[in-house]
Amino acid sequence: MNSKLQDKLMQILMPIANKIEQQKHLQAIKDGMIAVIPVIIVGSISLLPLALANLLGSGPIYDFLSAHLGIFTYASMFSSDMISIYAAMFIANALAKSYGIYNNQTAPTAILVHLILCGSSIEGGLSIAYLGSSGLFTSIVSAILSVEITRFMREKKLYIKLPDSVPAMVGESFASLLPLFVNVIIAVAIANISLALSGVVFPAALMNLLAPAISTMDTLPALLIVIFLTQFLWFFGLHGPSITSAVWAPFAIAYGAENVANFAAGQPVSHIFTFGLFYAMLQVTGSGLTLGLNLMMLRSKSQTFKAVGRAAIVPSCFGINEPLIFGTPIILNPYMFIPFVFGPLLITITTYLSMTAGIVGMPIAEPPGFLPPGVGAFLMTLDWKAVVLVFVNLLLMTLIYYPFYKAMEANEIKKEQEAA
Repeated sequence: MNSKLQDKLMQILMPIANKIEQQKHLQAIKDGMIAVIPVIIVGSISLLPLALANLLGSGPIYDFLSAHLGIFTYASMFSSDMISIYAAMFIANALAKSYGIYNNQTAPTAILVHLILCGSSIEGGLSIAYLGSSGLFTSIVSAILSVEITRFMREKKLYIKLPDSVPAMVGESFASLLPLFVNVIIAVAIANISLALSGVVFPAALMNLLAPAISTMDTLPALLIVIFLTQFLWFFGLHGPSITSAVWAPFAIAYGAENVANFAAGQPVSHIFTFGLFYAMLQVTGSGLTLGLNLMMLRSKSQTFKAVGRAAIVPSCFGINEPLIFGTPIILNPYMFIPFVFGPLLITITTYLSMTAGIVGMPIAEPPGFLPPGVGAFLMTLDWKAVVLVFVNLLLMTLIYYPFYKAMEANEIKKEQEAA
């Protein structure tokens, strides 16, 4: 790639990437949403007996699982079914820490605001319908609102300040009292205004407002844009997933949580773009699906490539391919631009179409990260065909890399011979 073009693109991309990474709200949303993934995983694991019962359909194991399903899935009621509470807490904590105002009242304030915004009265109590995946976007509002109100009042010194002789814990509690009170008043006002104007609770009104954006993100064009930008940024040395996930992660995590909830309720799942899909299938073995490239480098006649291949192979099998990206290097390597940036787009198309056509099951769980290829895909879908698709995609990427790799290898061997 022409060096002048590289410099020009870097001048354009670096300020944009820096602004995204320095934007406190986007980073807090991303960090908070990612922090909630272990809770979703716990909920997903607790639903595995339900999935196994559905697969079996009959028999003694099915009868045993069906008889004790309430016990096996008990944890999901307090994890996946209340995921928005945890999201509000984690996002608020992340944002407060970025402002330097985090304390022991940050999480309780955000949770209280969230409960007020999401709560709705039903006969005999309070509905928790919007404390699960359907309340995730409200958790963003709850967290940002509570922290920003608190920050404003702190900056304007609108809080109760006790003498320094008072224990710090007591002083902090009293200092948080007035901001908490104002947060509650504003949250109650928003909840009642929503009911008065739209006739529905705030989370439902927010979902109606965001419906076009929410539905647009779970489409093939949106996925292709996400993957292209991720790979394109990586090629220029900018951590693609870290930057782009600030935008797509909240949607993908919400989609995944909704799929988990629907599966638990015996309803069909409808979303493809989940956090698990991104890492277990579209970025399996790392950005650019580079396992095949790594294996070719292990057999390279170039001593440099062989050494990089040996160093990178184990991490690559667990989805960490930075040693390969920086060691080859793939960054700003003209031989790797086409396969690394555009190859994953083909994988995105094959994966998306396989799921929409019903050939491979859609995500019904969130798998843990850093698993060998195929393992995460199976845990995510409980479909053996997903494992086959992963290896078919890796084979396709190997074929895409092959001619570009051979040209790069020949050039590297020539350099080594000249140096010798």
